[in-house]
Amino acid sequence: MTNLDAVEGLDTLTRSLARRTPEQLAALLTRHAEPLARRPAPAQLRGLASALWSYEVLHQLVIHLDHPRLQVLAATAQLSQERAAHTAPGPVAPAPGADYQSLMAHRLSFAHLASEPVPPEEVYARLGAAGPGPARTAAETALQALYDDGLAAPAKDGTIVVPPRTPQLLAAHDLGPFAAHAPQPAPHAGPGITVRLTEASLADESRAAVATLAATLERLLASLATQPAALRKSGGLTIREIKRLAKAAGATEPHTRLLLDLALAAGLIALTRTPAGITALPTGAYDDWLAGPPGERLAPVLAAWSTLWAVPTHTPFGETPTALVRGHDRHAPALRHALLAALAGVPLGAGAPLPPTASAEHPPLPGLLAAADWHRPLAVTAQPMAEDRAAHTLHEATFLGLSAQGTLTPLGRALLAGPHSLGEPLRDLLPPLLERAHFQADLTAVVTGRPAAALDELLAAAADRESEGHAVTWRFTPASVRRALDTGRDAETLRADLEAASATGGLPQPLGYLIQDTARSHGRMRVLPAACCIRSDDESLVTELAAHRGLRGLGLRAIAPTVLVSGRPPAATLEALRAAGYAPALESDTGATTVERPPTHRTTAPAPTRDPGAPLALARRLLAAARGA
Repeated sequence: MTNLDAVEGLDTLTRSLARRTPEQLAALLTRHAEPLARRPAPAQLRGLASALWSYEVLHQLVIHLDHPRLQVLAATAQLSQERAAHTAPGPVAPAPGADYQSLMAHRLSFAHLASEPVPPEEVYARLGAAGPGPARTAAETALQALYDDGLAAPAKDGTIVVPPRTPQLLAAHDLGPFAAHAPQPAPHAGPGITVRLTEASLADESRAAVATLAATLERLLASLATQPAALRKSGGLTIREIKRLAKAAGATEPHTRLLLDLALAAGLIALTRTPAGITALPTGAYDDWLAGPPGERLAPVLAAWSTLWAVPTHTPFGETPTALVRGHDRHAPALRHALLAALAGVPLGAGAPLPPTASAEHPPLPGLLAAADWHRPLAVTAQPMAEDRAAHTLHEATFLGLSAQGTLTPLGRALLAGPHSLGEPLRDLLPPLLERAHFQADLTAVVTGRPAAALDELLAAAADRESEGHAVTWRFTPASVRRALDTGRDAETLRADLEAASATGGLPQPLGYLIQDTARSHGRMRVLPAACCIRSDDESLVTELAAHRGLRGLGLRAIAPTVLVSGRPPAATLEALRAAGYAPALESDTGATTVERPPTHRTTAPAPTRDPGAPLALARRLLAAARGA
């Protein structure tokens, strides 16, 4: 065999690409966008053909082949190698004791890079699909799919040409006999009471999971906006930061790591370098994300999960669990697809509920991994810790609302079809955000659903979140109302804002009294940023403060009937006064009341997202250049 055969193989693929429409070529570029993005953009179709058949791109693409396509590709490559060896035998193996150069010359001889064309009938016969039947149909469909993806090309005489590197990629894998269809997982027959699962109950479980996911993600990102998380010098979040964020989000630590990685992949947070080190904080896209409908918020997060190069909740033995590190598990996306595709074949009610924790001691539904192997043979059991990684992936899918009771939810089927299909099921699962709350006489406000961002911000400023689930409850207290007044609102403004957010247009009398009473005492004393002074027009109040035993730590002393000097800074003085039950206001050195607002932090996204029209534009340029040549 000579190098000319490999060149002719690329010529065959180039001619095959040139016969496509711009839309067909753009579809190929979109499917292979990730591995092709690691190489320079091609200027000609020949460059695209070379990129598709390069070892690095092939290595990534074969991971995403199902059993029939992989079998057809492997059989064709093996026959091609056999025909090439018969046509042009390679050099005789060096004698024992030969020098290094002779050994390498034999190992790298062109006979190891087979690209002889192979008749399709020989491939079908090698797979046991020579005659009509399901096997023949599956093999023909798989061959056409390989043509569509550029992993094989039809020659003028109808023979098949495959990449020369294919035998090297697949030689170590035993693919077993050809199977036209995926095996079906065995129905669950475990002990205990069987719960009758219906489409409605499956949708209810998915809805509950998605609602919890949306609320948890909101709290997590809000916590990062208030206090950015610091990364270790070696990369990744510290365990202390993960625990802090998990507490703020109301989630487990594994789920917190998962959401952080998904938010980073979706561009909602980014890593930025500061004088103190690298920190993680929300991007400007986070504000736009908050303003969007609930379904639109979760779509990019779920899409990011399908392509993430990691199983964030899985920490191999001996490794420290962390988040926000670059993933290196190139098999993870294919593993997710395989498991979702296998779950899609489980009939309703035949699946096994997942155990409380993900581990290899609790294997998935019997036969599920075998079915998943058919969908992605190189990404499931061919990889280390297969059962452990699969168990954690299935738990992630359940947490994200993609699976329930051992089968796929409608949302999971939509993601399996492609991220573009997520819009409709997410709109069904997450109703529109509510703009109004019900204010009650017991000083609570109830939102019977998901509150809009403006309503959530208003109630969070003036009340304390008490509970959440299908409905969210806030409670008003003197301290929470004082907190709202500290942000610059006066009593009338706060009352007007709450009335505008009321479902009835009015407020209960007890809430009105609470706002008035708190506003009456708010600001009766003033804290000056002079390290620092306290002043009040009420001389008796100043005398009371000076004699207060709980405030002795401030070192208060009177310098005038209406002025006290504190030995602590303004922030510490304000905290101590409020802890003692008083309601001071912060004043600037000009005498104006200072508005206190919680800190928020933003950074810029690392890079813009890909232009969805770029593949079609590139396809048109490549085809135009080919016709011009």
